[in-house]
Amino acid sequence: MKKFLIAAALLTLGSASAQKTQMEFWTIALAPLFNDEMNRLVAQFEKENPNVDLKWVDVPASAIEQKLLAAIASGRPPAAVNLASDMVVKMVDQGALEPLTLTDAQKKVYFASPLNTFTFDGKVMGLPWYWAPKVVAYNTEIFRKAGLDPNNPPRTLQTMIAAARQIKDKTGLYGFMPNINNLNMLVLFQEAGLPIFDKKGGKAVFNSPEHVKLLQGYVDLYKKGYIPEDTMRRGFTAATELYSAGKLGMLITGPQFILRVANDNKAIYDVTKVAPYPINLAGNVIHTPLMGFTVPKGVKDKALAQKLALFLTNDVNQLQFSRVTKTTFPSTVKASTDKFFKQGGAGAIDQGKLVSSTELKKARDLTLVYPDASKLNKVFKDNIESAMAGQKSAKQALDDIVKAWNASL
Repeated sequence: MKKFLIAAALLTLGSASAQKTQMEFWTIALAPLFNDEMNRLVAQFEKENPNVDLKWVDVPASAIEQKLLAAIASGRPPAAVNLASDMVVKMVDQGALEPLTLTDAQKKVYFASPLNTFTFDGKVMGLPWYWAPKVVAYNTEIFRKAGLDPNNPPRTLQTMIAAARQIKDKTGLYGFMPNINNLNMLVLFQEAGLPIFDKKGGKAVFNSPEHVKLLQGYVDLYKKGYIPEDTMRRGFTAATELYSAGKLGMLITGPQFILRVANDNKAIYDVTKVAPYPINLAGNVIHTPLMGFTVPKGVKDKALAQKLALFLTNDVNQLQFSRVTKTTFPSTVKASTDKFFKQGGAGAIDQGKLVSSTELKKARDLTLVYPDASKLNKVFKDNIESAMAGQKSAKQALDDIVKAWNASL
């Protein structure tokens, strides 16, 4: 009789488990540093939703878009997926995301600017999560060897370039690795106060003499060996690796990635200081890409998926995530007022948080939205790479891009 009762109980438990809704959410490059926080979120959501079995999956940034499109095509997308703002533009362009249905109260949880970044033609296609204005982490030992003052880091783009030249000339090490791969030149144009479109927004205009001059400056640095050879191929990933290895003087980075330096090479972290990102006074803005959560096309229970996205990005969880990362900032109104964000410290991580918090007023996601984004982005990327490789002049490259863009816009 006892065996029968035990068997019946096990059968009941198995049946209850089978009836639970299986859900996944995906993040970008958070493992293993933030495993504990992600597992906390899983446990809390399951506690609040007893009929759900939630699984967290972390995906490399280089694979997230392809993996998501494959999951949608197979009919098994995750319930919620973390995407950067530029990725959201591409996914919306391909019809890969579900619009969200938010009440006015739910919208007011977030700052208007970040929420607008994920709003397309009046439809909210994602919920803003974390962001952090760029800073410059710099190696004080390399500065000293190059004859630069570690207590007086560059404050403008021009002095940063001059410092990078001096570091290379004096030490043989690279001074910096500018973010110019992929579409980042569009960002640099905007940070310099240069327009991308005309006032009506229907015509590309980024081939003026001022635009050409800015691009030409980076072409010259690349040609003369002041920028690492793989800048255009590996960008930020290579820059972080070089800096952590003690082979790069300055790292342009989100402050959250200083934690990676601390984990990769403590000796380099210990000689790292943090300075504000050198703004271009003409633009007086810092491109600050947003991370968000989206609901992919084809989810089985859209309402439950949206509930998960709202949970992951609510005030409490955004503040807790910032406390764990120590260097990211919430996109929700209430969480951003916490005194945690005004606390400094001696280490580079605390310096990064404090510096970034003072720059938030200049933060803006400069990701652009335009039709045929995938096609036009390839045209832009290919031509900028041709200019950097010396296959086209800077002027010819920008002229060719603008001509192709305006034929499609």
